[in-house]
Amino acid sequence: MGLSGGVDSAVSVALLKRAGADVAGAFIKTWQPDWMPNACDWKLERRDAMRVATHLDIPFVTIDLESEYKKSVVDYMISEYKLGRTPNPDVMCNKEIKFGAFLSRALELGADMIATGHYSQSKMVNSKWQMLMGEDEAKDQSYFLWTLNQAQLSKIIFPVGHLLKSEVRELARKFRLPVAEKRDSQGICFLGHIDMKEFLSHYIETKPGHVLNESGQVVGEHKGSIFYTIGQSWQRPLYVLDKNLELNTIIVGQRPVVTDNTRSGIICPLKRVNWIADRPKFENEYAAQVRYHGEKLLCHITHDPHSVWGNECVVQFDRPVLVAPGQSVVMYDGDVCLGGGVVE
Repeated sequence: MGLSGGVDSAVSVALLKRAGADVAGAFIKTWQPDWMPNACDWKLERRDAMRVATHLDIPFVTIDLESEYKKSVVDYMISEYKLGRTPNPDVMCNKEIKFGAFLSRALELGADMIATGHYSQSKMVNSKWQMLMGEDEAKDQSYFLWTLNQAQLSKIIFPVGHLLKSEVRELARKFRLPVAEKRDSQGICFLGHIDMKEFLSHYIETKPGHVLNESGQVVGEHKGSIFYTIGQSWQRPLYVLDKNLELNTIIVGQRPVVTDNTRSGIICPLKRVNWIADRPKFENEYAAQVRYHGEKLLCHITHDPHSVWGNECVVQFDRPVLVAPGQSVVMYDGDVCLGGGVVE
């Protein structure tokens, strides 16, 4: 069991033990920069994880994935921002760390399966694993798990995915867990709540530039174009519609209108696509999320005949949508997460 020191993983391991599983707790140690104010918080989180393991009388280990996290998550995030893209480090953390390196290390140590406190669910349908949204829609984390495959899902348990957060809290109190009243952590996976501008400024040289309206007129100043992502609020009712790293400018406007000057549109090509179970059908209507907890937008999924079907696809939305290169678009059929891809 991946024990993070939080309430979700603590309740998860308690439920597994109550169900009769032979379970051990594992704290994942990752990389954090020395200059961050919370650089030593991992020691406090590990202490809480150890307290839970002691309370439940289960073995406890620390798995050091610092180098893997630095390379697969942090370096990836920095390199994407340098290219003017909008990466999703939480997606990469789940793919490369929690369900990549941690799963492999756990199996090497003799585990049959791993479990995490994610608010997601899985079930077998027609001899294939499907991934479903968590029962608590406000806490659902399936958006971050679209890269999972059949081999991984066959080795993963989500013990609290069928519960509401309020029910998890109540179970924590019932089991008298030492983290029952601990506040939820927020922010980037393992890094926590950080100021992205401050973080990136330590690794990428930036300079101020002009903010332009759709007519090309200067309407403000920014501190560095790499800090901004398409679709984010600038100064209400204005939103970032596009950016130009070479000119160090960003373009803002009131709404996502399809023009030659913006990246908004109805057609959205995706690469690095992963289908968790089966490929979608062209004739079916699905829903897609372009950001975590974003609105589910109606869409059809088609195939560019010049690309490799399965690794690439085209999402056709029913209305214009602002998307940014590098961000994840995740597709759903009802509460089933079909998979996703990356905007190019």
